[in-house]
Amino acid sequence: MTAVNMLEAKTHLSRLVEAIEQGREREIIIARNGRPVARLAPLEESPAQLRIGIARGEFEVPDDIDVSNEEVARLFLGNGK
Repeated sequence: MTAVNMLEAKTHLSRLVEAIEQGREREIIIARNGRPVARLAPLEESPAQLRIGIARGEFEVPDDIDVSNEEVARLFLGNGK
């Protein structure tokens, strides 16, 4: 475990984060006036969640999906009722 002061953490933040990412450091303690106040540590790995295309094949888009675009735009823009 490495400890750094606030000024060093501010100056070298990207280097410190890189050390965490690459596993060279498991945890870095940041101190202010010699007193530990924060901990820089890696996030727990979580499986990547695919979002784009997640519903592909689950429903069919009707051909007339755009039929109300002008009315919806009018309602949002406040141009009439």
